[in-house]
Amino acid sequence: MPNMMGEYQPMIAELTRRLRVEPPPLSFLNTSWNNYFDWHAAARAKLVDLLGYAAAPRPLEQTIEDSFEYNGTLIERVSYAQAFGPRTEGYFLKPIGADGALPCVVALHDHGGFKYWGKEKIVALPNEPAMLGKFKEKCYGGLSWASELVRRGFAVFAPDVFLWGSRKVSLDAIPEYASEAYRHHPAGSPESIEAYNAFTAAHENIVAKSLFLSGSTWAGVMVADDMRAVDYVTSRADVDAARVGCGGLSGGGTRSIFLSALDDRIACSFCAGFMSDFHSLANERIDRHTWMYHVPLLSRYMDLHDVYSLHAPKPILALYNIDDPLFTLEGQRASDSALSRIFAKANAADNYVGSFYPGAHKFDAQMQHDAFAFLEKWLL
Repeated sequence: MPNMMGEYQPMIAELTRRLRVEPPPLSFLNTSWNNYFDWHAAARAKLVDLLGYAAAPRPLEQTIEDSFEYNGTLIERVSYAQAFGPRTEGYFLKPIGADGALPCVVALHDHGGFKYWGKEKIVALPNEPAMLGKFKEKCYGGLSWASELVRRGFAVFAPDVFLWGSRKVSLDAIPEYASEAYRHHPAGSPESIEAYNAFTAAHENIVAKSLFLSGSTWAGVMVADDMRAVDYVTSRADVDAARVGCGGLSGGGTRSIFLSALDDRIACSFCAGFMSDFHSLANERIDRHTWMYHVPLLSRYMDLHDVYSLHAPKPILALYNIDDPLFTLEGQRASDSALSRIFAKANAADNYVGSFYPGAHKFDAQMQHDAFAFLEKWLL
């Protein structure tokens, strides 16, 4: 067990011990809950309160910035307004010649320590930079999974999220003393992209502290961005609003957990490479993780799998990597067991599937095949 707290590691072990003794108060597995609807209302309300972010309503002001065909897919680069910061850009994809309203998957890109690009990490585009190709090889078996899914007859929308791609923080907007070290390379060069990603890794502390001190959370802004993406796709005439799903790898899995927990328009959801209990994360893997999913005090009320279970009884697929360095196998199996029991208690045992795969942190061809089959079952 890595000891990241030195002499104070026993304090973390003691504080988190309760998570393995009994289910938290707002877990549906807690014996105080028998009525699913009563539990769901209370747990969701607490989660919304802890996330601490409600964006002011504003029109989408959506625009198609560009449209082209590539490898049998019609690709639209669209944008729409957010309450704060740059406009979100996303790629809307559908098969060329498709008619009528299609089922749609909101494809959620990963964290990956790579904020310069977001949506581009999961969409096949002409003249792809070599850096993206290497990233996809490592994380996705060399595949652009959002584009692969279009071949199954889906519309797919891949939006950037808060701090990635079109929504990233510009170095020009940061005080020079804090960003000067990252400005010494030609714009758009591999060296400048690597420097930007290094800057954003260090900048995460500022983001988290600023939001926490403001009474909000990164996860709250994140899920607001992703709910805005659902606003966008359900506004389109070529999307069947009753058949919208979501999913992603790693940070995209985090996004899928929170989006499907809070947005009733999501009909089914998958999470790849991001499901484990808080006990193992806090005690054994905290050094491997971003601030983006941290919600202060959340573990007093529910675990990560309890958050995901707010999507129940609608279908969930959780895909686990046995050798994932970001999670312990024990923590992953604890969450898998909890989700199975929650769905059984909600009289929807067949609507949860947990699958384990050999290998490290990834969403490879076999995992994609299984996720696509899940989406076809529930959306086509």
